[in-house]
Amino acid sequence: MDNVHRVATPEGCDIELRAAGPVVRARAWFLDFLVRFGVWLLLAIGATIFGQLGVGMLLLGAFLLEWFYPVVFEVYRNGQTPGKKACGLAVVLDDGRPLGWSAAGIRNALRGVDFLPFGYALGFIVSLLDVQGKRLGDLAAGTLVVYLDVPRPKAVGADNDAGSEAPPFPLTREEQVAVIEFCQRASQLTPERAAEIAAAAGPLTVDLDGEAAPRRLLRIGNFLLGEEARKVDA
Repeated sequence: MDNVHRVATPEGCDIELRAAGPVVRARAWFLDFLVRFGVWLLLAIGATIFGQLGVGMLLLGAFLLEWFYPVVFEVYRNGQTPGKKACGLAVVLDDGRPLGWSAAGIRNALRGVDFLPFGYALGFIVSLLDVQGKRLGDLAAGTLVVYLDVPRPKAVGADNDAGSEAPPFPLTREEQVAVIEFCQRASQLTPERAAEIAAAAGPLTVDLDGEAAPRRLLRIGNFLLGEEARKVDA
């Protein structure tokens, strides 16, 4: 349904990480490319002053920009290169911990393989096939590119103007859980995706379309949680 990655900590807390897809990652890469290209141009201008020595300095600078630029930023800037920071992304380990030199080095060393045969084609295909959008470097290093500032879903029944509505027929326990989980995660979905999922609820939304279908599920979820609250109070 979405690309939320859940991590259970030893303290018994659940952490939700929203994995970034290939499109936003490509945008972050392009912004980093512009930064690197700008620095390379400055080096090229400066290299003209030093002749042959300048050529050597330019080649060394190009090598450092290509292979050490992402590693240094990801280790020292909380998993964020300038491009990732601009797109609200960060690289973390699969368990949510920050990157170290080993993981950052592995994921970036394999960019050469992800680039094959050209234009990061192999990495793009792998990221489309992986449920968390990982390229080969991420799979090898055990890393994940995630969104920061993930919006937290509102608790159903609290600060929710959808109202309450009883389901038109008795629901099984599994159906009740599915409705409640949809309501709790609705704020993370686009209106189009929410309507698509609500339409799959069958008889609950069969006569509705557009925003009306997810709003009915929200009202039913409020009703179900209200029923649970009344049971506890009793």
